[in-house]
Amino acid sequence: MSQTAHIDDTTKTARLEDIPGDEGMPFFGHTFWLLRDPEGFGNTMRERFGDTYRTNTFFKRSVNFFGADANQFVLMDKGHNFSSEKGWGRFLERLFPRGLMLLDFDEHKAHRHIMAAAFKTGPMKGYLERLNADMPARIAKWGKKESFHFYPAIKQLSLDMATTVFFGLEPGKQTEKVNKALTDMVSASIGLVRVPIPGTAMWAGVQGRKYMIQFLKDLIPSRRNSDASDLFTQLCKAEDENGNTFTDQEIIDHMIFLWMAAHDTITSSVTTMVYQLGKNPDWQEKLRNEISELGINDGTLPYALMNKLVLNEYAFKEALRMNPPVPGIPRETVREVEWQGHKIPVGTPIGISPTATHRDPAIWPEPNKFDPMRFSPEGGVKERHKFAWVPFGGGAHMCVGLHFAYMQAKVIMTHLLPNYEIVLADDYTTEFQVMPLMKPVDGLPVKLKAIK
Repeated sequence: MSQTAHIDDTTKTARLEDIPGDEGMPFFGHTFWLLRDPEGFGNTMRERFGDTYRTNTFFKRSVNFFGADANQFVLMDKGHNFSSEKGWGRFLERLFPRGLMLLDFDEHKAHRHIMAAAFKTGPMKGYLERLNADMPARIAKWGKKESFHFYPAIKQLSLDMATTVFFGLEPGKQTEKVNKALTDMVSASIGLVRVPIPGTAMWAGVQGRKYMIQFLKDLIPSRRNSDASDLFTQLCKAEDENGNTFTDQEIIDHMIFLWMAAHDTITSSVTTMVYQLGKNPDWQEKLRNEISELGINDGTLPYALMNKLVLNEYAFKEALRMNPPVPGIPRETVREVEWQGHKIPVGTPIGISPTATHRDPAIWPEPNKFDPMRFSPEGGVKERHKFAWVPFGGGAHMCVGLHFAYMQAKVIMTHLLPNYEIVLADDYTTEFQVMPLMKPVDGLPVKLKAIK
């Protein structure tokens, strides 16, 4: 298997036409097939052309790589061959420019180094305090309902939590405006119309970004001198050991992007986790017992006890395996590269698929079975390929907020499971839409039964 990063100048120039694949429909290519049935599309293309194939989606020819080795090759990117900025830019540049995922190489490293200050132990404890304070009342509202659709409920909760924890804002008209602006931006980023024509989602998204830029710009001066514990304030004050800080515009760009990434991740992953716990009551009880063993009388999860929720973490990881929130990770080649004997031209969009890798039966026996013990030592976690599980990416662009995601999921379960049993209708099943974002097609109807 070739993993050569650089092509010798004497070799034949790489051509996309030499890579197995096809162009699909005129103009639209495979775009509609990919959006309609991404898993079926990927399986069919691999069966026809192998684990490296050429396709035509979103109005541009690209190359897809499949498998854990491919994930490692792209994400580790030892030769600086792949641009994350250009890969994601096709979808996010107009709405989320200059976010951490849209920076490359040395610039990305420098920004990430400063941002790391906002995810150290001290700030994380502050975020946990906010989550513990605001979560119980919201979950109690769920419990008062006869039944409800979980996906829109957790989406609203994650919006509220992101606005509270990230921006330090109390619920009200201001947060409603912020939530709407940011939600419009997310909706626009995954739409087919890529220009801001009045009346389109892209137009609403662009207007939302304008609102957020001015809103955050007005707050930055006071936040730079604040002792508040929200993420926005931490970014305003963040600096590395050399005293480097973010400019106002860099704070705005990073803040908007982090909000989007965190809210979508927790919405998708906790929805999958709740669904699987409803389908597997034995695991629901295991997690409930583990939380009970912490001995926290007021239901507040202390920072020092988070790592004791081992089974809860296994279950969260298994939910991320079954339904990774980001189904595909795009890049673009900045030089000619070679993979599995195929030469990829410079300027080629390429993609890897966490979803496809996470559901590969050669790596994960019975991939449709919910089995959190896959992530235990006895379940083979140490022997498994390190890039067989990539819900948070990997390498230099590994998600900077992954520990925050674990923390938020554990807080939700700590306040949910000791008080309620998750109940699904008899013989109920749902399907998860993969593209453009992972979510249950029916919203996941559930009932919370109070535990006496």
